[in-house]
Amino acid sequence: MNQTFELDSNPHTRLNILTGEWVLVSPHRTKRPWQGKVEDVTPDNRPEYDPKCYLCPGNGRADGDSNPEYTESFVFNNDFAALLEDTPAGDMNEDDLLVANNQRGLCRVISFSPKHNLTLPEMSVEAITAVVNVWQNEFNSLAENDWIKYIQIFENKGEIMGCSNPHPHGQIWSQGDIPLEIAKETERQKTYYAIHRRSLLADYLKLEQKKNERIIFENDHFAVLVPFWAVWPYETMIISKRHVNSIKLFTEAEKKSLAEAIKVLTTKYDNLFETSFPYSAGMHQAPVNNGYYPEWHWHMHFYPPLLRSASVKKFMVGYEMLANPQRDITPEFAANRLKEMSTTHYKISKTED
Repeated sequence: MNQTFELDSNPHTRLNILTGEWVLVSPHRTKRPWQGKVEDVTPDNRPEYDPKCYLCPGNGRADGDSNPEYTESFVFNNDFAALLEDTPAGDMNEDDLLVANNQRGLCRVISFSPKHNLTLPEMSVEAITAVVNVWQNEFNSLAENDWIKYIQIFENKGEIMGCSNPHPHGQIWSQGDIPLEIAKETERQKTYYAIHRRSLLADYLKLEQKKNERIIFENDHFAVLVPFWAVWPYETMIISKRHVNSIKLFTEAEKKSLAEAIKVLTTKYDNLFETSFPYSAGMHQAPVNNGYYPEWHWHMHFYPPLLRSASVKKFMVGYEMLANPQRDITPEFAANRLKEMSTTHYKISKTED
């Protein structure tokens, strides 16, 4: 008996065009009963100010300094940085079997708002735009150090993602080498650009716009979509419509549009399971002080772990750790669910009711 292969019902693999890696999609497994781990949901009842929080205005930090009484975003060098500027030069190589290199860097923390309980989806577009301005300013400032080769801007949101402080904040790690994920994305974009003389992500976005199966939101300057090759259940990506290789080149209009895209996406995330939706998110952009990289196209990844509810998450174990990533719900299913979500935060909706 002849059967027709269908992406929404048959097991298959999908190629991540940015890394060259594959993900196994098993949509038929969504019918299986769930008897796995259910996490406790931490109530989101933080106060506006916490006297014990090292990110709140006026409070002391671990290194003995005190925060200013800031009214917008606040940036400082990480008190427990993973990378240090004064790391001495050096390396190690024993028979090409034990190999290590020194790694020098600068790490900064950005408190998004003075309010301890104000996450990005609950901030105004204007307030998020101020955060985007900080990202751009910090990128430009760090890039002035000619030994820095890459600047990673990111946010870990929620206890489930290992966030060490509940006050909404992000981080910037800059370092003297190009990290693994950036090296992979550089190679793939470079190869495509050499053949087509066009941006890989610009062409990909045009195809996604034409098919309109995975796009969640668009404005004048950015598109938010679930990538065809998404690994995490509700993984998304923001892509700039203009082919620019870093946040340094964003105009005032683009920065405001990015703020709007972030607010819409994170609001939809929160509304999905009516919880402060956890994720790791970060920008990918061209390395610095190492050539121009015309092939690079700015984008921002969002990797959230939640799968079925506010208390059931996706685990990367077994096959995922030993072979390659796997998912059950299709990216198209995830995109439709997110597209259906309101752009009005559920807390506001409940207050109005």
